[in-house]
Amino acid sequence: MLKKLFFAYVFFSSIVSFSQEIVNSTAIELKKNTQIFQVVNDSAKRVTLFMADEKRIKAIRLDDKMKFIDSTSSPKPEKSYSAMIGNIVSGNKTTLFWASSNKKKILAQIFDSENNKTLDKAHVLEFKNEVYLQEFSIGNKFIILTLPKKSNVFKLYVFDYQGNLEIKDFDLTKNKFYHRSTLYEIFEEGFLPFERPFSLVQINSESPTSLINTAKKRKCYTQNNKIIITVDTDISYTLVISLDLKTFTATLQNILNTSHSKFSQDDFDIKSNSFINDNKLYQIKSSSDKIFMTIKDINGTLIKEYSATEETTIDFKNSEINLKGGDFGGKRVLETSSQFLRKVNNLNPGISCYQVGENTLMTLGGVSQEQQSTSQVLLGSFGFIGAVLYYTAVYSPIIDNFNSYERRKVVKIEGLFDKSGNHVTGDLQPLAFDKISTFLESNKDIKAQTIFKLNSYYYLGYYNKDAKEYIIRKFAD
Repeated sequence: MLKKLFFAYVFFSSIVSFSQEIVNSTAIELKKNTQIFQVVNDSAKRVTLFMADEKRIKAIRLDDKMKFIDSTSSPKPEKSYSAMIGNIVSGNKTTLFWASSNKKKILAQIFDSENNKTLDKAHVLEFKNEVYLQEFSIGNKFIILTLPKKSNVFKLYVFDYQGNLEIKDFDLTKNKFYHRSTLYEIFEEGFLPFERPFSLVQINSESPTSLINTAKKRKCYTQNNKIIITVDTDISYTLVISLDLKTFTATLQNILNTSHSKFSQDDFDIKSNSFINDNKLYQIKSSSDKIFMTIKDINGTLIKEYSATEETTIDFKNSEINLKGGDFGGKRVLETSSQFLRKVNNLNPGISCYQVGENTLMTLGGVSQEQQSTSQVLLGSFGFIGAVLYYTAVYSPIIDNFNSYERRKVVKIEGLFDKSGNHVTGDLQPLAFDKISTFLESNKDIKAQTIFKLNSYYYLGYYNKDAKEYIIRKFAD
């Protein structure tokens, strides 16, 4: 019984280890098809670990040392709610949002740890002629973003921690969309097989982001009670749309990218992309023999510009030019700028940034679409994907970044920059992500991995089936 399995959490102990520290370990035997995920409360410095079998779901609160505080259990939502899509933390209450496969049925499941009780609140959304774009957990709100067909309107379904719903419209009709008549047309455009129509990738700034996501043309970010959407479907500029969740107003900017005049007239295949980090816009623009990387403030004012050609060295990188999954397979290092530029432009270019103390770590490169293996195609044809899993973790964008380059070709460099956009020379130090990746490579028998960040540390939780233990390890940048 799940109740017996979780009773062991009362005896969670801390084990001190200087490297890859185990901060929590308990003997436990999980049922088949147990789902594991967590919700982090940054303000209270706590994390709630959820484990759910086919019948019940258990919420176990842990403090910032990963020690047991209390637990609450509830029946698992009925099978029509097939996915957990978001959460809100408010005081001692954690609200999970479950959705049906078509996202029209939403269930808010509220776990009240202080009073050891739960409450469910259901909604049915009409979605009249609307396209579902993305969902967000931001501050004390959970938001579903849709786009009514043939319109210039974003529609937001805003839930609070009590499961109450408010619907808001952001009308951008008065704004001009260059080369497109409506907002709907901007999202309707597809870049198959790499990016489908109406896709909108959400960027998690707390962890290094894979080029798989940042090479997409439409991205969104959440910060300071705002949803910021960037669109790079036109190589001349980045469209930046900001939705303010306090005032419920929208602003739009077209921030120009590097001028075409800096490329030769023979450069017909020019590509561009962007990334937002620390209130700065990082833009790239490339051809087969030249690349520009610019850093601008959020209003488009230029801070720094870097460039490289096939005849010059890339003097703003701190790493080698790494290629994975190329024609020769495996991993290798490229020697020249010309090799890098050609491969980047033959793939899908992207740039991502991650804060490392006072500095920004930039990753720039290109990535291919996923190449399916024969076994994947066969399993997908018969609907067997996921059928043999015994222990699973709810989808996590942090976990997804670890496995994102499997069955893909990727070429990339890394560079370090200070607050003013100046290149910082020197060797790069391993990140927590690198250490976790090394650990997972050496421990392939562990299941249901989940990763979260608290107090500037990364925590890896996983189930060791052979040892019948659930373990949490701490890693630092």
